[in-house]
Amino acid sequence: MKIINAVYNDSTIRVYQAFNSRIADEAVKLGTFGKSFKRERMTWIKPSFLWIMYRSGWAEKENQEHILAIDIKRTGFDEILENAVLSSYNERMGISSDEWKTRISVSEVRCQFDPDRDIYGNPQQIRAIQLGLRGDFVRKYIDEWITGITDITENVRYLKNLRNNNILTADRLPAEREYPISERIRKSLCMN
Repeated sequence: MKIINAVYNDSTIRVYQAFNSRIADEAVKLGTFGKSFKRERMTWIKPSFLWIMYRSGWAEKENQEHILAIDIKRTGFDEILENAVLSSYNERMGISSDEWKTRISVSEVRCQFDPDRDIYGNPQQIRAIQLGLRGDFVRKYIDEWITGITDITENVRYLKNLRNNNILTADRLPAEREYPISERIRKSLCMN
């Protein structure tokens, strides 16, 4: 099942990214990404806390030692979803393979779904969304949509210690809930 679980309120949604200390420290200091962040590369944002834990090895993989919780405007996130193209073709998109190839070649937003994870990294039935941004969408993300950045690495280490001692419970994790999206986006991202 494909859904978007996230921490959000009326105006913002939280996404996560993992970086080295140089990029993370600069981002926290500036409240957005600075010179250490490479704008010309595709950058991937992930609303699922446990998926970023799995992907970063709980902040232990090289160049992923810092986990940033990034609050962005929901209007920006919705624009990202409106422009997202699935990374892999699926006939349920309602377009031909050739149309998809054209869209993916010019799109500045890629979307893929991977199995979400539980506390121990085991794959779940729910598939977590990842959104890859490039070009003008990276610029808007950095310059217009970010409302706050928090380095949550110390809390991640604390939670990992609880997990390693088999005492981490779900109530200590971010309170994610299903993010509302339009039926049109559901169809274009094959979420039905």
